[in-house]
Amino acid sequence: MFEKLERLQREYAREYVIRVLRHNIINMNLKPGQLVSENEIAEKLGVSRTPVREAFIELSRSSLVEIYPQKGTCISPIDMDIVEESRFMRCVMEKAVVQFCCDVLSKSDIVILEENLRLQDFCVEDKDYKRLLSLDNSFHELLFRSCQKEMTFNLIKSALAQFDRVRILNFAEMDMQITVDEHKKILRAIKNKDKEVASDLMEKHLTRIIFDMSYLMEKHPEYFKRTSIQAEYLAERT
Repeated sequence: MFEKLERLQREYAREYVIRVLRHNIINMNLKPGQLVSENEIAEKLGVSRTPVREAFIELSRSSLVEIYPQKGTCISPIDMDIVEESRFMRCVMEKAVVQFCCDVLSKSDIVILEENLRLQDFCVEDKDYKRLLSLDNSFHELLFRSCQKEMTFNLIKSALAQFDRVRILNFAEMDMQITVDEHKKILRAIKNKDKEVASDLMEKHLTRIIFDMSYLMEKHPEYFKRTSIQAEYLAERT
C-alpha cells in the first residue's frame, strides 16, 4: 500500500515527491513494472503535476522509473548489474570502515549500536521487515559516523536504491534473523578490535545476498530486468 510520508518543514514540493516515491519504490509499495500516474501521485500528495513530473525525471536518472513519452511512467524492474556494482562499492568501503571502527569506536557509539540491534531483534519478532531495513541502514550509517566518514556514507547511500529493493525482498522472503546475527558478530569483532575478523564478517554479510538471488529471481521473475548477471544465475539453476 502506498505510504504518504509527512512533509518536512520548508521541504520543496519536488524534493518531497522524490522522497515519498523513493521510499515507496524501495519498500516495494510500488512494484517493478507498475504504472504510475502524474495526476494520481499529485492528488495523493497534495501537490501540482509539475513537481511530480520533475520527480519522475530525477528518479529515472537513478533507474528507479522508466518514462515513455506519450505513454506514461512505470516503476523500473530491478537491474542486477546495478545491484552488483552497488554491492561491490559498498563492500569495499565498509570493509575499510569496520577496520577504522576497531580503533576509534567509543563506549557511547557501542551503546547506540547495541540499542539499534535490540530494536532489530524486535523487528524479527514482529516480522516487520520494512522497519528492519531502516534499522539495518542506520546500523551501517552509525559505523561510518563513528569514524567520521558520514560524507562517504551519503555518497554510497545515493547509489543503493536498487540494492535496497533486493534487500527488502530478501527480508520478506528469507530468514531475517540471519542478518541481525551477522550485525551482532560484526559489532563483537569491532569491540574485540579484531580488524581481520571484522572485515571478513562485513564482506560475508554484504555478499550473502548474492547466494539468495537465484531463489528471489525464480520466485519473482517479473520484478527483475533480464541482465547478464540474471542470465548467469538462471543458467546455474538449470
